[in-house]
Amino acid sequence: MIKRELKDCKPYDPPKHSKMVAIRLQGKEESGATKFWMGMSHFLPGGGAELDYENSPTEKIYFVKKGEIVITNAAGERFVLKENDSIFIGPNEARSMMNESNLPATVLVVINYPA
Repeated sequence: MIKRELKDCKPYDPPKHSKMVAIRLQGKEESGATKFWMGMSHFLPGGGAELDYENSPTEKIYFVKKGEIVITNAAGERFVLKENDSIFIGPNEARSMMNESNLPATVLVVINYPA
């Protein structure tokens, strides 16, 4: 077992994201996890991630710990995630995410490592 305390976790800068801070909680370098990694993202109002059409082979799960995030897919379908809601995004699915509220939002992120 590997316990990690938030005070020891390092922020990282994900591409195509703005007005947010991301922290890697668990992963290969942090704890030796080999199948997936987990992070926590804090989005300010108006913060988010651009619609990403790149072929990302990874599966993603977003869990809203606090606040509200809007996920939009390539077809323009919107999914409003509130506190304790989650969404699964399959491999190669385009998505954007945006905090459209006036309050900060916190999202736990779980992503598998590509095979």
